Amino acid sequence: MAAYVVAMIDVHDPETYRKYTDRTPATVKKHGGRFVTRGGAVTALEGDGFDGRMVILEFPDKAAAEAWYADTDYVQARTFRHAASTAHLFALQEGAADTRAPDPKL
Repeated sequence: MAAYVVAMIDVHDPETYRKYTDRTPATVKKHGGRFVTRGGAVTALEGDGFDGRMVILEFPDKAAAEAWYADTDYVQARTFRHAASTAHLFALQEGAADTRAPDPKL
């Protein structure tokens, strides 16, 4: 089942951040991933808005997403992201058990 990486990023140094975005696509592709969305406008439907950069990646499975994150080329690329932004990255697997029969008490 597919897995997704969701990144919420606040960029404070666009020039350095570009060094990250120039390197990342090849690492994603190497692990069978693709960009679902990459930095488009985010519209808040409920709650607080988010005016940073949001990226969603899709991988064949969670193992591929984790292998991408640990890949030495990506580790080197993300040093530029760390220098140029603050971020939260999340990995989640498609089709968790509760998607078919969610617990109504939650």
